Amino acid sequence: MHYDYLIVGAGLFGSVFACEMTRRGKKCYVIDKRDHIAGNIYTEKRLGISVHRYGAHIFHTSDREIWDYVGQFAEFNHYVNSPVAIYKDELYNLPFNMNTFSKLWDIKTPAQAKRKIAEQLAEFSVEKPENLEEQALSLVGKDVYEKLVKGYTEKQWGRKCSELPAFLIKRLPLRFTYDNNYFNDRYQGIPVDGYTEIVEKLLKGIDVRTGISWQKFREKSGGITWDKLLYTGMIDEYYGYSLGALEYRSLRFETEELPDEENYQGNAVVNYTERDIPYTRIIEHKHFTFGTQPGTVITKEYPTEWKKGDEPYYPVNDDRNNGLYEAYLELAEKEKNVLFGGRLGQYRYYDMDKTIGEALKMVKQESDRE
Repeated sequence: MHYDYLIVGAGLFGSVFACEMTRRGKKCYVIDKRDHIAGNIYTEKRLGISVHRYGAHIFHTSDREIWDYVGQFAEFNHYVNSPVAIYKDELYNLPFNMNTFSKLWDIKTPAQAKRKIAEQLAEFSVEKPENLEEQALSLVGKDVYEKLVKGYTEKQWGRKCSELPAFLIKRLPLRFTYDNNYFNDRYQGIPVDGYTEIVEKLLKGIDVRTGISWQKFREKSGGITWDKLLYTGMIDEYYGYSLGALEYRSLRFETEELPDEENYQGNAVVNYTERDIPYTRIIEHKHFTFGTQPGTVITKEYPTEWKKGDEPYYPVNDDRNNGLYEAYLELAEKEKNVLFGGRLGQYRYYDMDKTIGEALKMVKQESDRE
């Protein structure tokens, strides 16, 4: 069998690309090393609940075209992300807003909150923050930093905030309204029947093979040939780490079914900001879809160091890694019939709407070349 495109990766980027190129009359073949499609947005039913196997995914965007595009493949509910944070025996609303400040300082008005923050910023004044700790203190002050930023960030990145580069936190938005909506985007929600359904519809009628890596497929492709390759895996792995390995952060998930507990924590997302608690948050999946099932399912999320063979989740976009990626990009630009896409192929973190947008952009570029 001969195909116009072989697509490595059945996640959101590869599936959107495959769908749109198929609509344009191209023949696509999709492979994935996992035993399922949908990549990190894969959802599965457990106790009748849609469980996000690879961590919470809330679709949000300000781009009406992207919202309308994804709406072709699923009905979305009206879920609004409003996480809470637990620090020791204290509970706070996120993002940092008047509910947070009221609990922190026993104040009621925006003017009071602004004065309190100004007082704390005056205690720490630095023109050019040299690390993340200095950056955060200069943005939000001591109380917000120590209770809600420091421990969570150190767990997320696996090192002290004083050892992390300042650019990791470009801003920490402070809202002086009683608004717990985490995202500012106009459109937000969760697919009523889970994310896997979206990818199933994207890949409808397209040849897909799961449970095989790119490396294994190259060795034994079964007579399949193709004109162009879209690779959505790690760009450094594609080149055999010939210039060195890019850095990532990984995650480990512990999912537990609680058939006899109707409501474990009362919210979909609860962050744990103490450094001594090893996980960063607990997800209770039924609350994403306003579930009324008699049981519940929770997932604890543990950030971990990444090493070869682990699942990469977050690129570490510091100067060294960005420079190394540029070197790999030079190799990629010499390839006539190979495309690199997605957060691993392009070594940057994308929200789901940006992933779709980048895939559609690549589709247009390919179509314009003809």
